[in-house]
Amino acid sequence: MSRHIAVLVTDMVEEIELTDPVKAYKEAGHTVDIISNEAKKTINGKNGDEIQADRGIDEVNANDYDALLVPGGFSPDLLRINPKNSEFAKTFFQDNKPIFSICHGPQFLVNTDQLKGRELTSFVSVRKDLENAGATVKDEEVIVDGKPCKQSRNT
Repeated sequence: MSRHIAVLVTDMVEEIELTDPVKAYKEAGHTVDIISNEAKKTINGKNGDEIQADRGIDEVNANDYDALLVPGGFSPDLLRINPKNSEFAKTFFQDNKPIFSICHGPQFLVNTDQLKGRELTSFVSVRKDLENAGATVKDEEVIVDGKPCKQSRNT
């Protein structure tokens, strides 16, 4: 069954944490929208790559998607500035839709106020933020929280 996956990202994303999952989703037959603060924005990756956003946060509705991916790099920190991004992601938690976050990705999820009681992993510099938000942080490669949040730590 094909799913519609939202990828929320902006400048300074760790490119491989965006491109590899997007490629895997597409190869599995899923539809992927790269969503940023602005429609058709050229996203400048952390390592110099340019990635084209498909849609802007103002033109999307979380109800149109089956899952959310938040790649790492410094993008999650920049995504936190726009409250529309947090509201978009919060809907995935409230509707029990899968959320995948990689490395620094969980840092963005702090702003959803939905981490209390969840198990997460992340890059080491983000762990205290997650604990302060009520999450239990584990030093593991991958966590499947089952609520339905999944994270991958990139050391």
